[in-house]
Amino acid sequence: MKVLMFGWEFPPNISGGLGTACYGLTKGLSKLSGVDVTFVVPKVFGGEDKRNIKLVGAGDVPITNRKICLEKFGNSIDYFEVSSKLVPYVDPEDYSRQTSYTVEGTKAFIETDTQGKVKFTGKYGTDLLSEIARYALVANVIAQDVKFDVIHAHDWLTYPAGIAAKQVSGKPLVIHVHATDFDRSGGNVNPNVYAIEKQGMDAADKIITVSNLTKQIVIDKYGIDPAKITTVYNAVEPYQIKSSTPFDKGFDEKVVTFLGRITSQKGPEFFVDAASQVLKRMDNVRFVMAGSGDMMNNMIRRSAQLKITDKFHFTGFLKGDDVFRMLRMSDVYIMPSVSEPFGISPLEAMQAGVPVIISHQSGVAEILSNAIKINFWDVDAMADAIHGIINYPVMSKMLASHGKKESLKLKWEDSARLVKQVYETSIHRQQTVLN
Repeated sequence: MKVLMFGWEFPPNISGGLGTACYGLTKGLSKLSGVDVTFVVPKVFGGEDKRNIKLVGAGDVPITNRKICLEKFGNSIDYFEVSSKLVPYVDPEDYSRQTSYTVEGTKAFIETDTQGKVKFTGKYGTDLLSEIARYALVANVIAQDVKFDVIHAHDWLTYPAGIAAKQVSGKPLVIHVHATDFDRSGGNVNPNVYAIEKQGMDAADKIITVSNLTKQIVIDKYGIDPAKITTVYNAVEPYQIKSSTPFDKGFDEKVVTFLGRITSQKGPEFFVDAASQVLKRMDNVRFVMAGSGDMMNNMIRRSAQLKITDKFHFTGFLKGDDVFRMLRMSDVYIMPSVSEPFGISPLEAMQAGVPVIISHQSGVAEILSNAIKINFWDVDAMADAIHGIINYPVMSKMLASHGKKESLKLKWEDSARLVKQVYETSIHRQQTVLN
């Protein structure tokens, strides 16, 4: 079975859990008999682990003089290469005909280099919608050249690419919902993003959600038939400790860690308020907010207002070995997310032997037994849980020991096996219809 998979990022060049999940799943699929994955990202930066997949950068694929078939994104067009320096010499009608196409009503300019390749940043910048549209254009070309049986598109960023590949190939499309804009925005949904998500869900033959929490959102908010959706939980990649030297954090104080994007979705303000409560009850503890995001400055100001800055630290964004190093320094890990489709970081913390506190409003709460669960808004319960873990060693050791064993049972190969079943179902369903 050959899989054409579209993602947006791949380790070590990641900004969050999406890239981590894609890596774990592709690695799990590589261990299954008869599965071959071609993984496409907008841009290959270098340093990616290519041992388990064929990694393709959309920016490395020439598209000049290729037939582009994007039925739902505009009429089929013949692409004409137009160098940016020639633009002033093309009349407005020809300029529009030759250099633009439409995705969800957004007009995007296509500029290629001398080899006919499209430039991608592979980031999440202000030009994101245009980059998504360009990605769909190149996906259409890739699908004409690569042999595959099924298409797998990860998250809304790649749904247009998946649809474009389906249109030109006729192969079944599986989309993977790692999050919805209802999670990311706190309910203030971006209409453009919602439209892309909805279109991807409608076009998909099968939908994979990372939790039942997310499955219900897809049903309730997007009007999707439950029979079309399968929940496949994420797992955790075993971390290989590179040094045999026992870890020593170098000080006696306890460390409580929040690790993730500092955005409203992750509930950072509740963590800061809980820290203030704990520090009123004990002094031998420090709090760390590891990550970056649009609420970071607000959290710095909030910690100053609460007069806890001497006990509160901001590390900025961490990745790779720095994440595990931070976790090994921690005595408690907390994820107080307001709406978390899954949440891989608690599994990483448990794997590192750290007691974990998570919100009931997270998908991972559906499968974990050895974690303390609180409502994200219940700052009192959060503070009590932190205080209890720190001050009751037996409780801490039990959570750490049992949590580590539980996390190590969650293997990407098992998740991949379920994903393969979804592939087989979608392929069989298509063949039945065709016959």
